[in-house]
Amino acid sequence: MAAWIDRTETLQEFNRRPGRLIGLDTEFMRTDTFAPRLALVQIEIDGHVALVDPLAALDLADLSTRLGDPQTVSIMHSASEDLDALSPLLPDSLGTLFDTQIAAAFCGLGAGLGYQKLVLAVCGVDLPKGETRSDWLQRPLSPQQLEYAAQDVIHLPVLHADLAARLGVRGFAEWHAEDCARMLDRARRREPDPQPQAGYRGAADWPRQQQAMLRRLLLWRDATARRIDKPRPWILDDPRLLDFSSNPPHDSADLLERSRGLRALRGPERTELLDLLRRPLEDHELDFDPIPPQADAEERRMIRSLKEFVVEQASRLDIPEGLLCSRRHLETLYVSRKWPAALEGWRRSLLHDALMNRLEQT
Repeated sequence: MAAWIDRTETLQEFNRRPGRLIGLDTEFMRTDTFAPRLALVQIEIDGHVALVDPLAALDLADLSTRLGDPQTVSIMHSASEDLDALSPLLPDSLGTLFDTQIAAAFCGLGAGLGYQKLVLAVCGVDLPKGETRSDWLQRPLSPQQLEYAAQDVIHLPVLHADLAARLGVRGFAEWHAEDCARMLDRARRREPDPQPQAGYRGAADWPRQQQAMLRRLLLWRDATARRIDKPRPWILDDPRLLDFSSNPPHDSADLLERSRGLRALRGPERTELLDLLRRPLEDHELDFDPIPPQADAEERRMIRSLKEFVVEQASRLDIPEGLLCSRRHLETLYVSRKWPAALEGWRRSLLHDALMNRLEQT
């Protein structure tokens, strides 16, 4: 039976349980905020499960210290969003992560495998799915929610033991550890994309000035969303962002009329936006990576050629091709002719020379 913890003394007592391996999961809500609102932390230590209420006035310092210790291995499934939710508790992220979804991919069980399917495959347990979209901020939580939350960590020790053994047999333990460490590093940095305009390939034929304005507005939208903790589209959705970049409002009245319905674009933010649209671009703002054009026939042919090599290597290793190298990274490589940081480490030794040689032949 899982213990409900909403008092510091009870949490400290639970945290004193010995063990280097800790099963960890979270429940969070992200409906009307930029940052996820942490609603529950599920912890498994040595066969005991605690459901920790972060909405209570708890001192989480001891737990944070333990989870941040490199000697502590936190077992999680598909941890990236949970790490985001845990960031107020773990400013330096976890000490060591064992992600069971990544491990399952290395073990040939499938790419992006969900927790329920993995538990069924490894443990033979068919978990309920009914509380996935519950309101986790309500109090008290229902018995069904409590059971669902506990099940999310009860099986993690068995998954860890099984998958760690498979990784050892297949020789992928170090690669898995490297990918988990890279995920933790991204969680620690939490840096916004400095070139957000690159994803708007429909604006590739815009003049450089308009592309620079688009980038300016994207950077402002991201910074504003973080500052006021509201979803980006509530401040400026993509259709109006593109519209304002190419056809700026004439004055404040025009901006007000064209921005109706944006729930988080209030007076101060509207004033900032109008100033950004009116202010001339500075020299440093014109120094950016231009938006790559829509893929033409030659690019599609070259991407296919690069992908064929990736598929061959993934098949040889018996791992999903997306785990080895995603199409997005191949597109980045083709456009920039620079080796993507995401393909460093073990992937570089397998892919770099062959892929770069193919590019040099074009």
